[in-house]
Amino acid sequence: MKHFIYCIGILTLISCGETKKTQEESIEEKAKRIHEKVITIDTHDDINIKNFTDSINYTQKLETQVNLPKMQEGGLDVSWLIVYTGQDSLNAEGYAKAEENAMAKFDAIHRLCEVIAPDKIELALTSEDIKRINAAGKKVAMIGVENAYPIGEDMSNFEKYHKLGARYISLAHNGHSQFSDSNTGEADSLWLYNGLSEIGKEAVKEMNRLGIMIDVSHPSKEAMKQMIALSKAPIIASHSSARALCDHSRNLDDEQLLLMKKNGGVVQTVAFSSYLNTEKHEMRAEYMNGIHQKIADSLKIDWHKWSEFTSLSGVQKEAFIANIPKVTGIAKEMVKTMHEAPAAVSVSDLVDHIDYMVELIGVDHVGISSDFDGGGGIEGWSDASETFNVTLELVKREYTEGEIEKLWGGNLMRVLDEVQEIAKSIQKG
Repeated sequence: MKHFIYCIGILTLISCGETKKTQEESIEEKAKRIHEKVITIDTHDDINIKNFTDSINYTQKLETQVNLPKMQEGGLDVSWLIVYTGQDSLNAEGYAKAEENAMAKFDAIHRLCEVIAPDKIELALTSEDIKRINAAGKKVAMIGVENAYPIGEDMSNFEKYHKLGARYISLAHNGHSQFSDSNTGEADSLWLYNGLSEIGKEAVKEMNRLGIMIDVSHPSKEAMKQMIALSKAPIIASHSSARALCDHSRNLDDEQLLLMKKNGGVVQTVAFSSYLNTEKHEMRAEYMNGIHQKIADSLKIDWHKWSEFTSLSGVQKEAFIANIPKVTGIAKEMVKTMHEAPAAVSVSDLVDHIDYMVELIGVDHVGISSDFDGGGGIEGWSDASETFNVTLELVKREYTEGEIEKLWGGNLMRVLDEVQEIAKSIQKG
């Protein structure tokens, strides 16, 4: 009898063990569960106003890297749509032309959310808005301004932009603005201000007062250090990675990263190939440039290398950016059968940068961005439809659900909350 009971017990243990085994999640199942649960925020997606019309818009699966069908497919919840203006002359004529461009982009974003697809996407101004809209089953749009150049020298425009929905602004882009030196000054060591101009310093105070996050992804290192010293609120780098792993002036070195931690800010690791692994990027880019050129020639499209971008006219830049998804999409399929192709920069490289920054400054100060439709996109996260792959890689590297929630948006929302609370206290006097 005892032998019978013993056997039953053994069988029960084996049975329970097998049941537990079948109930254990696979890595992919765990990643899917987490991805569906957390709010995923991409802090940098460029736009072309031609894709915000009645006939051509983000409700359609366009060739753009970001649109509503691709966001839905990849589980991307929040897209920061970017009001970007390139750098031009520091005079009234240049400012006026730039402001026209900026207003057109603000208008396009509002049109998408209020006229074209209000049942599918809504503009958020706060973290509570993000949570409410997400809970309602809609996608979330937020607005970032890449380059304060269109603001001109009229400081009241910061408040105008804030009322239009801007919740972060960078004071420079590729070229020194009226507010700040750019990272591009490293190429020739020519600086206008050795950091911030006098109105740049005033801009920091004004953004603090309004509750606009200060973005340091494009300004120079010295300008970034001055912004941190002046700001009463945490700041962000909306799309930058770790310079220790990839020595590019658009990335933040260890000194800057530690300053971001001390400031309480967040660095949004960017899926931009040349900012993640220069060697792999250049080998792959050289190979792909030939393929891209052949495709462009067959389509009778003017094509350029990214290294030529700053020398293009405004019309050429616009046409080039508009044609990127079409040409690269065809090339992506072609290269799958080309076994001699050099390895592409991938999601693994992106998470290498996340790992590095988490180790150095802590998981509370790191986030994720793509720079889609502005040159971003890597193997495995080439558009919004592949967003899940980032979560999958994080799970493979044993990040917890709580840590993934912070990386995908929790940290960014925390900073936004703090910036807005500090603004309220400043306004109260």
